[in-house]
Amino acid sequence: MIKTIRPLHHPSPESITVTGILHALSDPVRISIVAELRKAEGGLNCIETTSRLQFSMPKSTCSQHYRILRESGLIYSERRGVELTSRVRRKELDSRFPGLLDAILKAWRKEQEG
Repeated sequence: MIKTIRPLHHPSPESITVTGILHALSDPVRISIVAELRKAEGGLNCIETTSRLQFSMPKSTCSQHYRILRESGLIYSERRGVELTSRVRRKELDSRFPGLLDAILKAWRKEQEG
């Protein structure tokens, strides 16, 4: 039996919304993933990210978080062999909503500190 690979949905920059971004980042795991991906220029896969964050979760749960982030327009994912590597869509997000992601992450980090 041949397994078909579903194409990944990435919204166009024009269809990314503030509502979608805020919804995706409302989950503490997802905002942690985005913060970690921002540090990795070349992107990370699910296992690398959860390892860096010291999170333990089933691969299916991690995939679900990545799907929400991807479909909101926050990250871009590409297949590299059997792995899916993701990165933050910095240029697209900053072009559409200048400073929004930085402001959200800065506020979130302050909450984590105090």
